[in-house]
Amino acid sequence: QVQLVESGGGLVQAGGSLRLSCAASGGTFSWYAMGWFRQAPGKEREFVAAISWSGVSTVYAESVKGRFTISRDNAKNTVYLEMNSLKPEDTAVYYCAAPRPSRGWRTQWQVADFASWGQGTQVTVSS
Repeated sequence: QVQLVESGGGLVQAGGSLRLSCAASGGTFSWYAMGWFRQAPGKEREFVAAISWSGVSTVYAESVKGRFTISRDNAKNTVYLEMNSLKPEDTAVYYCAAPRPSRGWRTQWQVADFASWGQGTQVTVSS
């Protein structure tokens, strides 16, 4: 089972940028599609972005499309989430996740599709 560790969160003003990283170990990273989710206070964990094992295919939640970019470097066993034009509504704990082995690539992802989760990194966007 792949182990995931997020980093890069912090406090930023609205309109600012952050770049999150997710380092993977304990599995064959390049075999996994990878996803980012977030969970705001009092809300369910929601999908943010996903990237295929090759990095060729990506998909984003409508709320972040055009502002966030997911990428990966399989040689470094790392997936990234570049977040630009941040809004207060982006405030959440951000988690990276690896899907269950049975899940192939898809354009719609949900929490149940993922088996491995990082510990999360807090992103706070102030007004």
